Order: sequence, then structure tokens, then C-alpha cells
Amino acid sequence: MTIHIGAKPGEIAETVLMPGDPYRARWAAETFLTDARCVNEVRGMLGYTGTWNGHLVTIQGSGMGMPSLSIYANELIKEYNVQTLVRIGSCGGMQPQVGIRDIILAMTTSTLSTPSRGIFKELNFAPCADYGLLQAAAIAAREKGVKIHVGGIYSSDVFYDERPDLNDQMMRHGILGVEMEAAELYTLAARYGRRALAVLTVSDHLVTHEALPSEDRERSFGDMVEIALAAAFA
Repeated sequence: MTIHIGAKPGEIAETVLMPGDPYRARWAAETFLTDARCVNEVRGMLGYTGTWNGHLVTIQGSGMGMPSLSIYANELIKEYNVQTLVRIGSCGGMQPQVGIRDIILAMTTSTLSTPSRGIFKELNFAPCADYGLLQAAAIAAREKGVKIHVGGIYSSDVFYDERPDLNDQMMRHGILGVEMEAAELYTLAARYGRRALAVLTVSDHLVTHEALPSEDRERSFGDMVEIALAAAFA
């Protein structure tokens, strides 16, 4: 048991999926896991452990933004010995070829800052995904017939961005999408020698201004969860 996770020793699996929204963690656990039970509800940040195809897995909410994710990822790694962490969440598309409902597999993440920025000082550390997870996710998506894009994303410090000039440069340099958590997850995974990947559903678009209708979200997010699970246990 930690400050932010109330699970007892042995109640957290070595593989954890991390949606930002705790209610999405509950939905994913109830939808995809067998015998899922709640192992954390501290501060309403729900976590569930169950099995998928016989594999023990935990789905734990991370909250919004890198500081919140950093708390949960640190505790999962250092106190519960989690080995594989897969972020499952939504993102905004930043390239015209990236469509609503498509899935982005984040190979790398760019950012202005992260909670780990103070460690690196003048160094611009380049956090990246675990290649084995990335490859397995791409294979799983192809087998499901889901359209994916593999490349760099932008992990933003803010949701209400007021830097159109920065967005223009991101798009110019091929950044596929924007979200708020993956850069810190990848950095922590590198620091502690763990596997990490972000599997992201494009729910809105900065170029076309399209947005995924609420009634379509569960179906699209379901593809993302299935791809994440298949990759984690490939």
C-alpha cells in the first residue's frame, strides 16, 4: 500500500494498462477482464486487477497530465514492481493523414517539460517506446484491421494551449498527435528499466476540427484496449 494506491502486496499485476480517466479504467476492466476486482479507489483513482486470456493484468487510472501520471507510475514501479506499463488514452490528431478513430502508436514523445526535467538539466532527453511492445502492437492492429500510425507525438503540459506557433512547428516536423502523459511514462520506464508504450485513439483533430461522437467512443476505445493487451502479452 502506498500514499496514492491502496492495493495490498500481490494485488497489482506486473502488467498495467493506464488510462487517464478512472471511469475508463472501470469500463475497460468490466469489459475485457475476467474476474476483475477493484484494488484501488484512493482519491477516486480507480484500479482493477483481473485476467485476460489467462494473464494477470491491472488497469489503473493515472489522472490527467504528466505530474499525475508520474505519481502512479513511480509507485507502481518502485513499490509494486510493475514491469510493463501501457498508456491507453485519447489524443488530438496533428497531421492530415491521421483520421478520427485511427490509433497512434507513439514511438517517441516531444515535450516542453516533464516532472523529470530537473534531473536532466541542460540535456534534452529523448524518451521512446519499448520496441518489442511497439512491434507487437502494430502486428495486433494489423490483424484486427485497425488503421494505425507509428511515429512521434507531443506530450503537452496544458490542455488549453495558446501556442499556435508551436503547434505549427510540431505539424511541420511530422508530429502525429498531442496528448498529456506519455513523455513522463517513457522517461520513468527508461530510468527503471521497464517496458512502456502509449496506444492512443484519435478522438479529435487540430487540423480538420473533427471530433469523435460520444456514442462512437466506446467502440473505438475498445480497439485500443485490445491492441494494448495483445501487445503486452505477445
